[in-house]
Amino acid sequence: MRSSHFATAAILLSAATLASGTAEAQSTASGFALDRFNPSERGSEWFATDSLDLRGNWRPAIGLVGELADSPLVLYNADGSKLATPVHYELILHPGASLVLFDRLRLGFDLPIAAYQDGTGGTINGVTYPGITSGGVGDLRLGADVRLFGEYGDAFRLAAGAQLFVPTGSRSSYLSDGSVRVIIPRVLIAGDIDWFAYAAHAGFNYRGLTDSFGGTGLGSEFVFGASAGVHAIDRNLLIGPELYGSTVVTNGAAFAKADTPLELMLGAHYLIASSVRVGAGVAPGLTRGYGEPAVRYVVAIEWAPSPAKAPPSDRDHDGILDADDACPDVPGVKTDDPQTNGCPPPEAPPPDRDHDGILDADDACPDVPGVKTDDPKTNGCPPDRDHDGILDADDACPDVPGIKTDDPKTNGCPPADPDRDKDGIPNEQDACPDTPGPKNADPKKNGCPVAAIVGKQIVILEQVKFATGSAKILPASDTVLSAVLAVLMSHTEIASLRVEGHTDNVGSAAMNKDLSARRAASVVSWLIHQGVAGNRLTSAGFGMERPIDTNATPEGRQNNRRVEFHIDDPATK
Repeated sequence: MRSSHFATAAILLSAATLASGTAEAQSTASGFALDRFNPSERGSEWFATDSLDLRGNWRPAIGLVGELADSPLVLYNADGSKLATPVHYELILHPGASLVLFDRLRLGFDLPIAAYQDGTGGTINGVTYPGITSGGVGDLRLGADVRLFGEYGDAFRLAAGAQLFVPTGSRSSYLSDGSVRVIIPRVLIAGDIDWFAYAAHAGFNYRGLTDSFGGTGLGSEFVFGASAGVHAIDRNLLIGPELYGSTVVTNGAAFAKADTPLELMLGAHYLIASSVRVGAGVAPGLTRGYGEPAVRYVVAIEWAPSPAKAPPSDRDHDGILDADDACPDVPGVKTDDPQTNGCPPPEAPPPDRDHDGILDADDACPDVPGVKTDDPKTNGCPPDRDHDGILDADDACPDVPGIKTDDPKTNGCPPADPDRDKDGIPNEQDACPDTPGPKNADPKKNGCPVAAIVGKQIVILEQVKFATGSAKILPASDTVLSAVLAVLMSHTEIASLRVEGHTDNVGSAAMNKDLSARRAASVVSWLIHQGVAGNRLTSAGFGMERPIDTNATPEGRQNNRRVEFHIDDPATK
């Protein structure tokens, strides 16, 4: 359990000269808070750093951390040889608990209890350091942390807080400074990127001690730590190293070897049940700084329940969850068609053989799908709006009387019409020769409208642009949004338009879904500010759930980052 040469002792005490055997009066050392291991709050997946799982309201976590330190307090002669080991072995138990409030605030406590200590004393420079042969209670730690940015599972999370150490321990047992200690400010970060996890913290530890101990300065410190690891076994296992330590910042001792205890722990935590996590780790000392043992062994067990999940919603209580219910507010029946699943079964309609919506009794062409007209002789017959004898389905110019040709692009158009849609772009250069649109350097978009109704969508030629990672609409998107606005203003029959936001797969699913929802809401806000009635608009964000292209290429990811405009059918509301 001990390294002889690289003692990595928890307290490296260097002395200038060995006290001679004179008759001078000797004094006894007062002691101080020796243990350099400050465990994370209960609920963390690390030992010394913090995974910042601040989810839930009134969500508790309780646990016990045990540590066994080998040679945390060693006295050395001037020549570097070992004089005595006032604390040889030290077994400390850390019962503790935490409570998360409001999905943001965490309160916690930790009470170190030295269950076993032993050692042999010695005298150096006229000061006697007695060997410890009994345990005791250490300083009670009270803590509070507030989440400032990010949510659990995100790639970056930030929190800040403080820890207060109440002097409930004994100086003579090396369990307390005998005065209040406080770590403030305390800054913590953490993140998860797929299977990779990391965490770090830093803070200022105020200590009232200003003296030295065997030639090593004691006083206020800068404390720090960092960890990195991997999730495995369905994210139930987290394994990886943690580096943690401190350095005295008073009396010019910052980052001096004896004043900078530093430990590297290799540990693992495993979730053995839905709420029970166990862990084990081993941490050799690296610098022989004071309070740093040759090696530290740590084990932990805790109960930390996951936050309660809201039950799946079924607003109309028809047994079909809202996520799958095409009519979530009207009780219906289950079907295999996503567009009718959960909707009331349709009643048998009157006869309409050609299924054109015009009953056979009123249909002048009951076996051929057509359109409704006020003329009983043409009602229900295929449309021919310009009455040139060429049905609209075959007429390239359905609103302008023309002649029949064998060319589908000119059939039904007036002869020698170089610009059928009268948008100033010749037919042979016009990607949409029958729909007016502006010029565009892209041959596939030249002459096509920026926004147009296609089926149940308002299709746009240009993407709505946002600031990176933000829902802020860039000015370059004014043109395409103005085109959508014009469609809505001219088509008042569109009573309900759903604006959908979609992303690529870069980043976590939760972050992308939130970003897509905020972007869709920004577009709705833009349209409302331009005069569209708010009751005509809704928004939804689907994140990375509905890609239209591959996410393996930059072009494909760009296509997946989009805003779509879907025309809802009021009959299904």
